[in-house]
Amino acid sequence: MTNKVKDQKEHTPMMKQYWEIKSQYPHMLLFYRMGDFYELFYDDARKAAKLLDITLTQRGNSAGEPIPMAGIPHHSSESYLARLLKQGESVAICEQTGEVTGKGPVKRDVVRILTPGTLTDDYLLDAKSESITAALYCHEINDKKQWFIAWINLASAQFALLPPLSQEAMATELLRIKPSEIIYNESRTLPGNIRSLCHFTAYPDWHFDQARNYTLLCEHFKTQSLQGFSLEADNPGIQAAGALLTYVKETQKDPVSYIDHITIESIDDAIILDVTTRRNLEIERTLYGETDHTVRALLDECQTPMGSRLLSRWLNRPLRDHKLLNQRLDLIEALESDHSPLREALQNIGDLERLVTRIVLKTARPRDLTQLRKILQNTPAIETIIRDNSILLAIDPIWLDWLKPQAELCALLETAIVDEPPLLIRDGGVLKQGYHQDLDELIELSTKGDQYLLNLEVTERERLNIPTLKVGYNRVHGYYVEVSKLHSDKVPTEYVRRQTLKDVERYIYPALKEFENKILSAKERSLALEKALWDELLDIIEPHQTELRLLSEALANIDIFITLGRLKNRYRWCRPQFQAHIGIEITKGRHPIVERSLSRSFIPNDLTIGPSRNMLIVTGPNMGGKSTYMRQTALIVLLAHIGSFVPADEAKLGPIDRIFTRIGAQDDLNSEQSTFMVEMTETATILNYATHQSLVLMDEVGRGTSTLDGLSLAWSAAVYLTEKAKAMTIFATHYFEMTELEELYPTVKNLHLDAVEYQDEIIFMHEVKPGAASKSYGLQVAALAGVPKAVIESAKQKLSELEASFSQVSVNQSHNTIQTEIPQSEIITKQRQQSQASPQSELPLFMDLPPSEIENEIKALDPNDLTPRAALDLIYQWQKKLR
Repeated sequence: MTNKVKDQKEHTPMMKQYWEIKSQYPHMLLFYRMGDFYELFYDDARKAAKLLDITLTQRGNSAGEPIPMAGIPHHSSESYLARLLKQGESVAICEQTGEVTGKGPVKRDVVRILTPGTLTDDYLLDAKSESITAALYCHEINDKKQWFIAWINLASAQFALLPPLSQEAMATELLRIKPSEIIYNESRTLPGNIRSLCHFTAYPDWHFDQARNYTLLCEHFKTQSLQGFSLEADNPGIQAAGALLTYVKETQKDPVSYIDHITIESIDDAIILDVTTRRNLEIERTLYGETDHTVRALLDECQTPMGSRLLSRWLNRPLRDHKLLNQRLDLIEALESDHSPLREALQNIGDLERLVTRIVLKTARPRDLTQLRKILQNTPAIETIIRDNSILLAIDPIWLDWLKPQAELCALLETAIVDEPPLLIRDGGVLKQGYHQDLDELIELSTKGDQYLLNLEVTERERLNIPTLKVGYNRVHGYYVEVSKLHSDKVPTEYVRRQTLKDVERYIYPALKEFENKILSAKERSLALEKALWDELLDIIEPHQTELRLLSEALANIDIFITLGRLKNRYRWCRPQFQAHIGIEITKGRHPIVERSLSRSFIPNDLTIGPSRNMLIVTGPNMGGKSTYMRQTALIVLLAHIGSFVPADEAKLGPIDRIFTRIGAQDDLNSEQSTFMVEMTETATILNYATHQSLVLMDEVGRGTSTLDGLSLAWSAAVYLTEKAKAMTIFATHYFEMTELEELYPTVKNLHLDAVEYQDEIIFMHEVKPGAASKSYGLQVAALAGVPKAVIESAKQKLSELEASFSQVSVNQSHNTIQTEIPQSEIITKQRQQSQASPQSELPLFMDLPPSEIENEIKALDPNDLTPRAALDLIYQWQKKLR
């Protein structure tokens, strides 16, 4: 059945109202408030029942046709909403906004829209993760595509636009930003490699109109132009930014005026980490998708949610500005002596960043303000410590402005809010006695009313001699006196029967009814007044949002610097030294995560790489530590460029623009790519984008194809990286032929991971030494893995046979078969000599091979002398030879 019955005339007035509202939100689940429940109908009900595992029921409409429906209790809707949003669904909350009149359905309207990227409520968010909405727009000029990304973080009031990006750079930046939701113009087909990043929402094309969005942004920021934000009127990014702002306003049902500027982000001031590199370095998730044993898990000992989220931003956007990085390192050292009292004070700090946004959006709850009060009460202690730290103030005196105590605001909250308020303002009892005189009087009347009813019950029992008499209340009949039928003959004449039940009768009388009106009026008026005073209190706090956001930023930074200082002391990390010339020098470097998980001492290793020696060929056995050595180098560089101390005795780092990794591979079934195709795609990205300032980690390139194909590709890629790109490359391989590069290129150096063989067993030393490894110890590692002894013995015999026959190199290509006994090293040596003899010539990327028999025949042919029949015969002959 479709989501709408064809004939609207068949619907009841309530269902007609439902369809009128639902038509405005066709792609969202509509939570339609009916009494104490949110109801869903038709396809919404079917989907919600499946996603939430709730009962799907049905009821008939005016024509008797069944209507699928499902419902959830209003008071417990939060958990259901959280589950739906985590599954990428968007929800429109439709509430009763009118009074019950008895004439037609109660007026209802959508009061809020919840989408995966526009959340600000604590119960819907992970405290340590960002909630970001992004807009994606593709601008095409002469068949060339430029991608623009705009993003908004409602919780932190951040609004940013990126410069034009290639498709590869766009995917990289989206992975860094980590949006929970991306909107795009509905006519655009998106690249398949980004579809799995998050939830995508198609948005009407007209929302991406350039002129409309330029006007919209100017009106929002209250400016005549956007030049103050470095945005020209013809910048295509305006189409993404304006559409995103429109979407956010629609979902929040608010003008979001607190977002008062837009930042133009640069990608050149950060080290670029592509998708593969982020995955291989396990920054926030392991290769298996887990969050434990990652870089963030190691570093994140922050006491505040803001600190944890800021740390994540730093890890995903390492900076290239050495001055700023040194300032961060200085601040870590400056706060080192004060970390204990500061850390204790930070333990009482809640999520100020998101809390301020909820206050501005008028979605704050009573306990948000008690949390704000607690934060402001602890701020003076933090401010005092910072004020007394002369070293820190000498580095950056702005701290005192950011940590300015809000004494007046704190006093207001101490006066206004009870110590332990209820969850929701509608429950009442949030504001303290003495805050407002009229409210106190109404509350007192309500309180006295409860006591009055207790006294009335006792009095009537004694007066009428009915020991079981009760005074009660329900929402339908109001206050009543309940008497068992056994004592009904004792009921006085002023009692009027209101309700008859199985064993009791319920009565009212004029004095009770008069009191009921007085009490109910007092309760209703007190709740209404308290809600009005609450809204007024939020209005009083709102102008302080700028100071509170600065305070939040200061607390988050202090939290990170203290955390990084504790790690530095605990793990004996050193301060990295930044230098102007290109190169990386690490003394006794360690892998920060592997070191923590070992039961034995970690073996540290040195590394030196730079223009004169830009490639390190690393050989050695599996399990010997090649991948650990490579990854620890990248992680030391990464940590240094977020402003952290690093796991080494000494680290000197020159300019770095990108970190590349090509470590391991697996099938990409979604894109129908084999393991080898994935490997070659990653290799191609590195070869196309690596520069002399890039750090490149290449592990086992060419292992996904035949030995000679793989060796040729690995050899040629290495030559390109060291000669053309001149990138700082660590190249781990099991192709021992690769170690011959050291003899041919002065920029190449061989290293190996040491291992000792004893009685057919292998002992890994995990120590990096100069020179090439003597063997790979593959059979010994297989024996350690538990491969049966008979298989190992058979493999040894086969290995001897292969080693004896390997002097003959057989290269199979798609168009010929060539047999040659010329070692690859000799061919490359001759090419090298020819290149040096002719300064104008360049070293070929792939080695030249002798022409085949078929190639010689083709060269000797004159096509003009061939008839079509003769040409066809030749093709058949060549095909037969190749087969």
